Amino acid sequence: QVSLVESGGGLVQAGGSLRLSCAVAGRTDSTYAMGWFRQAPGKEREFVASMTIRTHWSTAYKDSAKGRFTISRDSAKRMVYLQLDRLSPEDTAVYYCAAAGSRPSYINAVDFDYWGQGTQVTVSS
Repeated sequence: QVSLVESGGGLVQAGGSLRLSCAVAGRTDSTYAMGWFRQAPGKEREFVASMTIRTHWSTAYKDSAKGRFTISRDSAKRMVYLQLDRLSPEDTAVYYCAAAGSRPSYINAVDFDYWGQGTQVTVSS
């Protein structure tokens, strides 16, 4: 079992930045990737970013996140981060951290096995 706890959300003005953190606990020997998703009110959960954590640390981003958001990890601290820059009101959502086993890809919610409880990000205009 893998336990994920997000933090770092909050209220920020448009153009501002936040850094979301995800603390990873439990057995992660079967974890191959970490990801971030978000869900806005009345909308489906959507992919934001993912990172493979085995031999090759490849990353993937939602198109609107490219150049603004950065996923990273600190293996020693068992933390995964999502740096959010140049935020806009359209980024307002609950952001979720997720962990996945071995999959062909890591861009769909169904690819991920474990989820955190989410952290709210609100961007004011």
